[in-house]
Amino acid sequence: MSPDADTPASIRFTAGGQAANVAAWASALGADARLICKRGDDAGGELARAELARHRVDVYGPAVEGSGGVVVSTRDVHGQRTMASDRGVAAQLEPSEIDPAWVEGCDVLHVSGYCLLRERMADAAAYAARHAPRVTVDLASAHDIELLGAELFTARLAALGADLAFATEAERAAVPEFDTVWVIKLGARGARFPEGTFDAPPVEVVDTTGAGDALAAGYLVGGPELAIEAAARCVTLVGAMPPATPR
Repeated sequence: MSPDADTPASIRFTAGGQAANVAAWASALGADARLICKRGDDAGGELARAELARHRVDVYGPAVEGSGGVVVSTRDVHGQRTMASDRGVAAQLEPSEIDPAWVEGCDVLHVSGYCLLRERMADAAAYAARHAPRVTVDLASAHDIELLGAELFTARLAALGADLAFATEAERAAVPEFDTVWVIKLGARGARFPEGTFDAPPVEVVDTTGAGDALAAGYLVGGPELAIEAAARCVTLVGAMPPATPR
């Protein structure tokens, strides 16, 4: 983009965010999925609810006065993305606002690492995790872990009791003291799973946004082969979610 100039662009408004992306991909891959969050009563919050409904994802949690979380994601000509985030009321989710029944009947509670960056959300995630039969987590951002502090982030990871973590190589290196079973996302090289390393198939990359979320959903639904397939499919699409399948 050039300063003080009008740069032509293709702009889309859609639901998203790491947890929402994983839920949408899990639903597209054949699982029942729900999203637990706090959302605003503004137009953005309604857009997110309606879009997730189109992806057959149920949304649980309070809708309150205020602005919902907004992420501006830009991608360059090589398909690489950069994000600017305003978490809005989503960062204010409290343990008291979570009904244990929302997770007790699920196969797995998957937690976004972004939840661990704020004390309220971290406490809410830990509370939900205590009621879930299985817990997984995606570390989400090495940069944010560094800003928060590895020791505090690791303590919040430990409070989750997650038995599986998804991370890039940089994210894994950011928490060297945290020990669990790992899925390491290797980008264009594929991913390293407990079952072994799987190469990414050659595809035309359009947009890498959400590829790691698709991979996580695929692994939780069907293992490494489905994970690699979902991630490869994601990078051929614009945006972080699969095409919607209405109810």
